[in-house]
Amino acid sequence: MSGRRDENRVTGTHKVDIRMYRMASSLAPYASHPEMPQFRRQVDDCVEDLQRLGARARTMDLRLSMHPGQYTVLNSESDHVVRAAVVELEVHAEILDAMELGPESVIVLHVGGAAGGRDAALGRFEAGFGRLSGRSQARLVIENDDRTFTLGDVLELARRIDRPVVWDVLHHYCNDPEGVSDRDALQLALTTWPEGVRPKIHFSSPRSAVTEARRVHGRKAVKSVVMPPERAHADLVDPIAYANFLESAGSNVQLFDVMLEAKAKDLALLRLRAQLGRRGIAV
Repeated sequence: MSGRRDENRVTGTHKVDIRMYRMASSLAPYASHPEMPQFRRQVDDCVEDLQRLGARARTMDLRLSMHPGQYTVLNSESDHVVRAAVVELEVHAEILDAMELGPESVIVLHVGGAAGGRDAALGRFEAGFGRLSGRSQARLVIENDDRTFTLGDVLELARRIDRPVVWDVLHHYCNDPEGVSDRDALQLALTTWPEGVRPKIHFSSPRSAVTEARRVHGRKAVKSVVMPPERAHADLVDPIAYANFLESAGSNVQLFDVMLEAKAKDLALLRLRAQLGRRGIAV
């Protein structure tokens, strides 16, 4: 899905017309595992297949990116964890490079833990970033999170390491002590991207479904209501909230991609498109 000024329409044989996609981080299983070096050369062994896939993506004008899991922590206090994170990021960069993808194909990473305080944590990330190869550094972008590192924190880190910021809207709503508006937050994040490279942001809706838990006490089963955590992603995207976000973002911004983070994945995008289409909003 792309930003409000980039209208994606179904054309030709591309029936779904998705122009931006997050690839799974498990494409090369165990490639970064320290005790399984036999898997480390998977990317090299598949380079011709990856080149063909990359060529197809370019033909379809499909912008691809990757997002390592929560255990890839570049600012950990443990050198063992940092070493593992470096190898994992190198594998991701090798995949994107083997596919011969452009600079819009990035690796999105959270800052990590906050042990020792904010300044120490940002300093460790900067040091971890320095351990990456040039090609991995050139792919890495950083994202604000929902508990610890705000948009302001990642903007400061972005200035230190000269890399762009992916603004996560839901995380911002959960963790925004400065009270930065949607419009200002979007503009601040977009300006970190180099000219000629399409920026990305993340959008999701918080889970709203109430669930029921059962606990057994003796011979009786006791039911209780469990409220949803505000930080959890919903299956779908709220079309009203998304439309309001587009309105608040304004029209005088550069083109940007919107990555939907929803449990229903592609189905969430198709549902949102249909709902917005009924409101006369083309995405």
